[in-house]
Amino acid sequence: MEHRSLRQIVTGIGGTNNLPVRETGFDIVTASEIMAILALSSDLEDLRVRLGKVIVGFTQSDEPICASLIEGAVGSMMALLRTAIMPNLVQTTEGQPVIVHSGPFGNIAHGCSSIIGDRIALNYAEYVLTEAGFGADLGFEKFIHIKSRLSNLDPHAVVLVATIKGLKYHGGVKVKELDQENTSALTKGLSNLRHLIEVIKSFGLPLIVAINEFPNDTPSEIKIVQKGAIEAGASAAVSNTSFVDGGSGCKELAEAVIDITPDSPVKINYAYELSDSIEDKVLALSKLVYNASDVNWSPKSRRIVRRYTELGWSNTPICMAKTPLSISHNSKLKGKPENYTFEVNDIRASMGAGFTYPIAGNIVTMPGLPSRPRSLDVDKYGNILGL
Repeated sequence: MEHRSLRQIVTGIGGTNNLPVRETGFDIVTASEIMAILALSSDLEDLRVRLGKVIVGFTQSDEPICASLIEGAVGSMMALLRTAIMPNLVQTTEGQPVIVHSGPFGNIAHGCSSIIGDRIALNYAEYVLTEAGFGADLGFEKFIHIKSRLSNLDPHAVVLVATIKGLKYHGGVKVKELDQENTSALTKGLSNLRHLIEVIKSFGLPLIVAINEFPNDTPSEIKIVQKGAIEAGASAAVSNTSFVDGGSGCKELAEAVIDITPDSPVKINYAYELSDSIEDKVLALSKLVYNASDVNWSPKSRRIVRRYTELGWSNTPICMAKTPLSISHNSKLKGKPENYTFEVNDIRASMGAGFTYPIAGNIVTMPGLPSRPRSLDVDKYGNILGL
């Protein structure tokens, strides 16, 4: 579900039979608290408990109302999710098994596949690769502080995926010119990759950079990325063409991952303790991950933080909602932004998922469709036009 008009709505209007009148709104389904709960639940009973903790509103005396207090709310949600909690076993075109389960967006929710899916995979395979979506400033950070911390499934190693096009974009190249070789812009854009490597290394984890290689990438550009990645602390930087060549296109990458993976998980150096205040947690992330010098809280967000602290909601991880187009809160700041203030304009609580999520910059939690959507019609044969 995705529509601009659902960002802020009023329900219950039209007379006393339609009460209560209430102002509310929706997040995009894939980044909703329910999706996050589905991904973080360990079993059906845990799912039930988490659904019951969802905050649906506040009383006139400003006390929170959770879903478990509303008759039938949790049970009806359980009925809808009773099979959704079961992971899907699918296969690639080459026959390899893949567990596909849940999909919380990394720029709003925590961006990771399900805990249940990972645990099933670990019972059947020596090596399990699990996704943490969007950039490492989002998916990786949230994987460590939310999913890994909750599940006690600490990673052994990290694969950081990069593209030469993406790095040139961070170096100032226009989108229409990304297919052209530009080693100077690539070198400039490497600051983004270097920073994320340093962030991952600060948590104590070994890592490899996987370079998704496209036809227009030149050998000199690939060498620049490999050299820069290793200088920044990566154990290796390996080209990957699996999306074209299948398993043979990532054999070298797989072997490199095996080479750097220790026999047991390493001790994670978390950026913050759960007992830290909300403000201190956000400041720690802003300095380490987003490379900001300070944090500016809007008056609204400060009031909410004080109330959440009074309610005992401050001992939870932070799930930052911000743009995926920059390590900062501002999508226009490319590369490695420096000497800036990270802006927090709002903060919300997902007590069922078990985190608070600040709203940074101008990020919206219900994206809108384009003015002319692609899937606009079907032809006389029933084929969708525009796809």
